Amino acid sequence: MKKALALITIALAFFAGTAFQSQNEVVAQSLKVYELRTYTTAPGPLPALLNRFGGGEIDLSIKHGMTSVGYWVPDSEELSQNTMVYMVALESREAAVQSWSAFGNDPVWHTMRDQSREDGPVVTGVVTPFLDLTSFSPGQ
Repeated sequence: MKKALALITIALAFFAGTAFQSQNEVVAQSLKVYELRTYTTAPGPLPALLNRFGGGEIDLSIKHGMTSVGYWVPDSEELSQNTMVYMVALESREAAVQSWSAFGNDPVWHTMRDQSREDGPVVTGVVTPFLDLTSFSPGQ
């Protein structure tokens, strides 16, 4: 009984310390930046883009230092036909430059990209803002 009470006390102390940690401290511990990428395709090739991502491109981005956060197709009827949105986390903007450079120079990616373009261009537009956590965001 004493051991159980001691373990509960330790656990409560740990969780209390975590629960009362300020959001500023949590954000300061996370130096990551987030990149939100929105791809627009020509009419028709969105499935080729989705297949490319699901068929190895995500693994390749992880290989080059990116952390996948999520991948989405918009809910609206119109945008769901030609838009994919995804987010990756990177250690810093400098790390992003290095990761994207290594990714873009990887011959495996060139093969994937070229195969997805066999029926014509796939991506017609890309928007890629970097996002920083605010002081009130949950810690990552």
